[in-house]
This record gives sequence, C-alpha cells and structure tokens, in this order.
Amino acid sequence: MSRFVFIYHAPSTPAEAAPAAPEDMAAVMEQWNAWGAKVGEGLIDFGSPLTHGVRVSPGGATAPSQREVAGYSIIEAESLKAAVELAKQHPHLTMPGGCEIEVHEAQQIPGM
Repeated sequence: MSRFVFIYHAPSTPAEAAPAAPEDMAAVMEQWNAWGAKVGEGLIDFGSPLTHGVRVSPGGATAPSQREVAGYSIIEAESLKAAVELAKQHPHLTMPGGCEIEVHEAQQIPGM
C-alpha cells in the first residue's frame, strides 16, 4: 500500500466563506463522513481545512500564499489509479465554485 495526499482546492478557504447554516454544515459533513467510511482503514488522516498560507522563499522572505489550498487528507491505497478513483467520488468535488482535488503519492525519503 502507498500513501497519498489529497490537496483540496477551492475558490475560498473555509475561514473566508460565509458561515453555513448548521443544517447545511451537518449535511456536508455527513457526505464527507460517508466518503471516509468508504475509504475505511485506508483513511490515515481525515485532514482539516487550511487557511492563512505563507510562502517562504530562500533567504527567509515571506509572502501570502497565492494558492487556493482549502484542506488536505492522507489515505492509503493500492495504487495511484485507486487513489484517483477515491478522489473522483469525493464530495469536495460537488461544492460550488469549481473545487478540485490534487492527488500526490508520498515517496520514500532517499537514504531513509
């Protein structure tokens, strides 16, 4: 099994979005939890929303991140193809505004 990081992209971060009505948030979380149940024990880290990204450059210069990263999850799957299939079923893709998911395979650190 390999580990994969799902990076969730959205036009705004959860912190920037208008607060959802409690019943709407409950419905969204029900979809996310159903997806997590489908992944089962392969769901290593459900993840969390991300906000206030800072880009750090060589020499220590900092600037706000220009990427629309809204969150992450870490899963285990048999292959990249299997991980992508799980991403295709993710409720994040049904959110308004053109949300996307990047799937990255975690590699072994050389020499470790």
